[in-house]
Amino acid sequence: MPKVTVDKDKCNGDGICVSVCPVSVFEMQNEKAMVVNEDACILCHACDAQCPTQAITVEE
Repeated sequence: MPKVTVDKDKCNGDGICVSVCPVSVFEMQNEKAMVVNEDACILCHACDAQCPTQAITVEE
C-alpha cells in the first residue's frame, strides 16, 4: 500500500497536488494540502512531480 505524506512546513498551499491527482488523494484544509484518501493512490507520482516545493513524498 502506498504511503503519501505532505511536509506541512514545505507546503505553500497552491493546491497543485489536488488538481493533478487523478484519484483525489488530497484535499486543501487550512490552506495546506492534506492526505485524505491515501488508499486510493495509484502511484502515478503526478503530485510529487508537480509540487514546486517538494513537500510531497510517495513511497511504495
